[in-house]
Amino acid sequence: MGPFIETLIGGLMTGMLYSLVALGFVLIFKASGVFNFAQGAMVLFAALAMARFAEWIAAFTGLDSKLLVNLIAFVLAMGVMVALAWVVERFVLGRLVNQEGVTLLMATLGITYFMDGFGQTVFGSDIYKIDIGLPKEPMFLFESTFAGGLLVNQEELSAAIIAAALVALLAAFFQYTGTGRALRAVADDHQAAQSIGIPLERIWVIVWSVAGFVALVAGIIWGSKLGVQFSLSQVALKALPVVILGGLTSVPGAIAGGLIIGVGEKLSEVYIGPMFGGGIEIWFAYVLALIFLLVRPQGLFGEKIIDRV
Repeated sequence: MGPFIETLIGGLMTGMLYSLVALGFVLIFKASGVFNFAQGAMVLFAALAMARFAEWIAAFTGLDSKLLVNLIAFVLAMGVMVALAWVVERFVLGRLVNQEGVTLLMATLGITYFMDGFGQTVFGSDIYKIDIGLPKEPMFLFESTFAGGLLVNQEELSAAIIAAALVALLAAFFQYTGTGRALRAVADDHQAAQSIGIPLERIWVIVWSVAGFVALVAGIIWGSKLGVQFSLSQVALKALPVVILGGLTSVPGAIAGGLIIGVGEKLSEVYIGPMFGGGIEIWFAYVLALIFLLVRPQGLFGEKIIDRV
């Protein structure tokens, strides 16, 4: 029983990190109807900004406080992501209002390649380290209940708690604040929202800024675990099945989808993988997403589209 619970806990923690990345997709799609393929590039760009700003601040100021250096770097990196949100709205989305979905999709692909190239030009292409003080040593829990206890990775546990807190904060923001209600109104109907005085331009800047904040937190967490490198943008590919499973327009769906996929891929790798030589964890999420596309294309919590003729 102990190994099963260890695998289950590990899957839940990984799934919460998937949910955090998937949340960026959901936020932008809800507010603008754009499936943002640039979310992975945003995670990478934000992580690069955080890592390099921390290096430069420590080098030029000589500050010994790691907390203070990271805090200043975080504020600067967040400023960069807000500036990026303004640029995207000003020069891309604002000029493509009411265009076809494929046009907007291609625009986000262009943003992806621009951010990858621009990030490499500004911040370099080496592997950088982000150290925010997350504990690295594993710990044992419930030693009196299970023989040897349950082995839990403290870094993953801390990251999962941070991700869960951020997801809860964003859910409350959308539900209880005036700006959140405006974002939901824009998501329901752009033209109706405009007709009651909600400015689309401001809303899009806000939602891309929030998505940038999510990308920054996700980039810091994944960068702390894996190092900041250009393969980090591929983390977002794991969030695509999460979005498909939970539904493109649902914040709770992003959470549920991430947890289901995180747990499913861990359990399948441990208990089914040995029968097939391993590797199930790599493709499990995509097969599950394909099944859902065939059976329930709108996902678990997505809105069912009904066309009347």
